[in-house]
Amino acid sequence: MQITLIQGLLLALAAIIIGIDYWLEAFFIFRPLIVSTVTGIILGNVTLGLTTGALTELAFAGLTPAGGTQPPNPVLAGFMCTVIAYTTGVNAEAALGLCLPFSILMQYVILFFYSAFSFFMGKADQCADEADTAAFARLNYTTMAIVALAYGVIVFLCTYVAQDAMGAFVNAMPVTLIHGLEVAGNMLPAIGFGMLLRVMMKTKYIPFLIAGFLMQNFIVMPNLLPVALLGAAFALYDFFTARARKEEIDEAVANLSVNNNGGGNKHVGI
Repeated sequence: MQITLIQGLLLALAAIIIGIDYWLEAFFIFRPLIVSTVTGIILGNVTLGLTTGALTELAFAGLTPAGGTQPPNPVLAGFMCTVIAYTTGVNAEAALGLCLPFSILMQYVILFFYSAFSFFMGKADQCADEADTAAFARLNYTTMAIVALAYGVIVFLCTYVAQDAMGAFVNAMPVTLIHGLEVAGNMLPAIGFGMLLRVMMKTKYIPFLIAGFLMQNFIVMPNLLPVALLGAAFALYDFFTARARKEEIDEAVANLSVNNNGGGNKHVGI
């Protein structure tokens, strides 16, 4: 199916907004699950957006930027996985394998911006020394606008302008190569989850892992909603438990401070 000019412009607008969120890491709408779903809504196929988004999210679950280190870009992966599946007709697994070059392309674009923006640091230091908050804000807004516009332009070029060439390229691929991409697409979510578990897997989380494993593999369920609800229940339990523990610690510290002050006054009185 073809992407219209209006759809291409809407995708570019969505990329600008999501690019700002990725730069600021504010609302986390840059995650592939959200990006692909928004793409599916714009293209008029929400089911495809949810399917490709869920698969791409699993593949990118363990890839998180840390400081200046940038992993393959999840925003472009979310957009292109849905767009490739929509325009070429391949399944979500093959589309996931095909979207990776676009993700890596945006990874290097962001790294280029990180390097180029280092030239603004002298101006930023000068604004800080002079306490010129207005100029400092303009500097930050300018760099953020450059990144956001880059997202919009690249997404528009990749989704609308290059769709015919991309479709011809996929159609020219042999069946064995498409099948290989499907196999790779099926493996990527497992790799992403493995990378995530390597970072997050701690002894205190093992009961949650066991509970989810049992529900998914030994209890017949029509969909994954019960597992999601169980995960939400565990998250709420952990949140409220941590908050109660913090309140107990704060109360104990406050009582200790009062006792110490009382003991000090008594000592002075003696």
